[in-house]
Amino acid sequence: MHATDSRGYSPAFLQPHNGNGHRSSGYVPGKVVPLRPPPPPKSQAPTKYPSIRHEARASFVFSSEEQQAQGESRNQKRHKNTFICFAITSFSFFVALAIILGIASKYAPDENCPDQNPRLRNWDPGQDSAKQVVIKEGDMFRLTSDATVNSIVIQDGGLLVFGDDKEGSRNITLRTRYILIKDGGALHIGAERCRYKSKATIALYGKSDEGESMPTFGKKFIGVEAGGTLELHGAQKASWTLLARTLHSSGLINGSYAFEKDFSRGLNVRVIDQDTATILESVRFDTHEYQNQSRELEEFLRVQDPGRIVAIAVGDSAAKSLLQGTIQMIQDRLGSKLIQGLGYRQAWALVGVIDGGSTSCNESVRNYENHSSGGKALAQREFDTVDGQKFTVTAYSEWIEGVSLSGFRVEVVDGVKLHLLDDVSSWKPGDRIVVASTDYSMYQAEEFTLLPCPECSRFQVKVKETPQFLHMGEIIDGVDMRAEVGILTRNVVIRGEMEDSCYAENKCQFFDYDTFGGHVMIMKNFTSVHLSYVELKHMGQQQQLGRYPVHFHLCGDVDYKGGYRHATSVDGLSIHHSFSR
Repeated sequence: MHATDSRGYSPAFLQPHNGNGHRSSGYVPGKVVPLRPPPPPKSQAPTKYPSIRHEARASFVFSSEEQQAQGESRNQKRHKNTFICFAITSFSFFVALAIILGIASKYAPDENCPDQNPRLRNWDPGQDSAKQVVIKEGDMFRLTSDATVNSIVIQDGGLLVFGDDKEGSRNITLRTRYILIKDGGALHIGAERCRYKSKATIALYGKSDEGESMPTFGKKFIGVEAGGTLELHGAQKASWTLLARTLHSSGLINGSYAFEKDFSRGLNVRVIDQDTATILESVRFDTHEYQNQSRELEEFLRVQDPGRIVAIAVGDSAAKSLLQGTIQMIQDRLGSKLIQGLGYRQAWALVGVIDGGSTSCNESVRNYENHSSGGKALAQREFDTVDGQKFTVTAYSEWIEGVSLSGFRVEVVDGVKLHLLDDVSSWKPGDRIVVASTDYSMYQAEEFTLLPCPECSRFQVKVKETPQFLHMGEIIDGVDMRAEVGILTRNVVIRGEMEDSCYAENKCQFFDYDTFGGHVMIMKNFTSVHLSYVELKHMGQQQQLGRYPVHFHLCGDVDYKGGYRHATSVDGLSIHHSFSR
């Protein structure tokens, strides 16, 4: 029990009514502080009173100054500690807030992305080509895996959305004979403000002579009737551009080069310009039969400019009249190590660079035994043109069952580089492109597959295939002759599944291939249709009137004049290998 004096302070202890109330100066009951020392003996108080008063007075003065200083110090420390605590607390709060917001932003649905609608349910209809699906009021499905069904009707507020993820790692293919969207139904793959990142494919299957034919739309279609919504939005790409430089057949300015001949006796020589891969000299020196020819070869090599590429291949035999001076010249200027011991009918080939030393020289030799060299003496080296196009120079020599063969090849390697007018950094390895014809024949349009090209700029790509035709990349006499280059690949694809050959009543007298593709048809009074960066392949039906890859059928005005706040649009589509306009 505590007591309080007249000033409101509680004493350290309350004197008990019974027992000894004395406590030693070191005793701390219950760890309560401060402690007071025991009172002095009464017998000593009168004699030491003046001294005690004096000491007390002096002690009082000193304690007052000290207390003031200590008070200020305590106030400063208190303010400092308060500031430190506030800073730590604030820092912790903001760190925690950042973490919470980061986690929330990572997992919170994006309202612009249709697949992140929290009301959607994952849908996996499986593989059942007989299943006729109707998505109606209350059905809000997110397709998350491959599926095959007979047909899909989306109506009365039903919703079908293709699932996606931030990494774009999904690859979903939906196979069906047709999709019909009407009366408030909707199909979404991505959105204009949240483009689809993964790979989505709608494959329309079926033959013209099988299955039911729907009114208006027929077979093998995506159809949008009154009240229907179709929103398909793939990843944005530069749709097309122009060649900035002429693309030559074979990928080299003067084309590739190939030569082979039997019994071309002596040393066959080719000189190639490294900047353009052009053949500058094509000569033969019969160093087997004539020493003068050996001297001519020595002089020929002596006058060549440094940096020229030289390829040499033995035909039949070249050693009999090959002089030491010529051998020394080949060693000095081309870095050969095998020419010194060249023997009768030995197969020998070399590719080197004038004054490039032995490091620039590649050569091979094969012995002649029983009318055979047991394989090719093959020499090959890789070079770059001034435009950065890689090419190889190959020389070879061999004996096969008593027949001597020698030859040369100059050809591109590791793909052909295209120089383009616009930034095409959105084009990726594996994409397919088309280069338009710049001749009178449309059949000179060529398709290519893009290769990885870390050394390419934003205005260059490298293609896998070798061009077969010339494609102009220049403005000539004020006429723009530059070939168009289009990207065919998109990550959202609508395609028709095709048979191997023409069948039934599909005008097979004109076509030896299947022309019954898929088609997209939109009817009047639809709610919303926007298609962007979608690939349509094998679409259109040759034998049916009005069956086009994309067809707005008698829809009237489809912008604000027709009552559409968000004007209907198709943008960046790739329509290729189709069977109707």
